[in-house]
Amino acid sequence: MDNKSNSIYKKAFLAAFPKTIPVMEGFSFLGMAYGIYMNVSGFSFVYPMIMSIVIFGGSLEFVTVTMLLGAFAPLQAFLAAVMIQARHLFYGIAMLDRFKNQGIKKLYLIYAMCDETFSVNYSAIIPKDVDDGWFMFFVSLLNQIYWVLGATIGGLVGLLLTIDTKGIDFVMTAMFVVIFLDQFLKDKQHYSAVIGVIMSIICLYIFGADSFLIPTMICIVVLLTIFRKPIEGAGGIK
Repeated sequence: MDNKSNSIYKKAFLAAFPKTIPVMEGFSFLGMAYGIYMNVSGFSFVYPMIMSIVIFGGSLEFVTVTMLLGAFAPLQAFLAAVMIQARHLFYGIAMLDRFKNQGIKKLYLIYAMCDETFSVNYSAIIPKDVDDGWFMFFVSLLNQIYWVLGATIGGLVGLLLTIDTKGIDFVMTAMFVVIFLDQFLKDKQHYSAVIGVIMSIICLYIFGADSFLIPTMICIVVLLTIFRKPIEGAGGIK
């Protein structure tokens, strides 16, 4: 590896790392909570470690714990995974131009694009002397490292905890509430939030507490797809 290549990687890494520090703080806590949750649910630290590498989707990983403890239902698990991560379709569309001409790096950039990584890579103002492809690569890699380390440490710490960890699974609920409130505050018109709340209530009433999640997400995706242009025109989706 020549000095020029080293310089490219070094500049990209040094530009990317500061942008990921807020993500590191959040992922360290949430990752550890996830690892502890897995441990108290009866799983070895190997499970959160491997799942954080392979799945790398915080909300889906929390939901997967319930799936692993429940009855074998591959179709329901597949549909839940697709619906929970459906927002990545819009992330991918938004990043099409940025991922062009990135060569083999594009495969990892697509694989590692979580909410926080998308936010950083999409909004970052990359210095002109920094290669944008390697900048996005290091942002993606660093964020995944934070999550994997947090989940693994949480799985190991869970073995040593002697305190009552009952209710730690509520961190998933809290995480979704924070995401919802953050989106609600950013959305001037609140159309998407209203659709989500109304469809959740309707599907909860029709399908019951044990089965309303998938129908709710399907209804939300369908309605947002149908009314996307009018909502965008009114300033409801950014």
